Amino acid sequence: MMYWILFIGITILSWVVSSRLKSKFEAYSKIRLDSGMTGRDVAMKMLHDNGIYNVKVTCTPGTLTDHFNPTDKTVNLSQDVYYGNSVAAAAVAAHECGHAVQHAVAYAPLKMRSALVPVVSFASNIVSWVLLIGMLLLNVFPGLLLFGIALFAMTTLFSFITLPVEVNASQRALVWLKSSGITNSYNHGKAEDALRSAAYTYVVAALGSLATLLYYVMIFMGSDRD
Repeated sequence: MMYWILFIGITILSWVVSSRLKSKFEAYSKIRLDSGMTGRDVAMKMLHDNGIYNVKVTCTPGTLTDHFNPTDKTVNLSQDVYYGNSVAAAAVAAHECGHAVQHAVAYAPLKMRSALVPVVSFASNIVSWVLLIGMLLLNVFPGLLLFGIALFAMTTLFSFITLPVEVNASQRALVWLKSSGITNSYNHGKAEDALRSAAYTYVVAALGSLATLLYYVMIFMGSDRD
């Protein structure tokens, strides 16, 4: 019962955080930069200011689909960010470039996160089936559920390692936005608020993953008592 209360609470919190993030980005997308720079312009300038010239800035479909791909060295910005000249667009573009800077300086948590990507990709593809079959065969083959828990633990670890990576990228972005004059005393706080709201989504996701992991652990431990 306690797990379900926690699960429902995290689900509601996730919805609230996602809704607030969407509303904040919609609001801050209406606040134009004095310079008129687009998200692409901001990204290019931040990369070059940090001595990075081998990373391309591209436009990708969707909303809030922005991401940095270290494999092909691209900063991929959604259309609203790529072409937008708002505080929100600048904040998102700078954040993704923050990941490119992390990659360039070999930021330790990012290296650890990248090393886990193949393992987590494998685990994510099969973990649901392993856990389901493991619970069905719990009394016959408890080791299968334990294996599923180990796989899920890897995805949970990945979620928590993601937190410092995302927070650090935002910190790099905000410092650069202010020092380069992209933001000013009027709109810098709004850029900071937008990135803080985005960070909360990762916190909620990590907590949700941890709660689910504990649920499966309790099922396994309960079988041992039986």
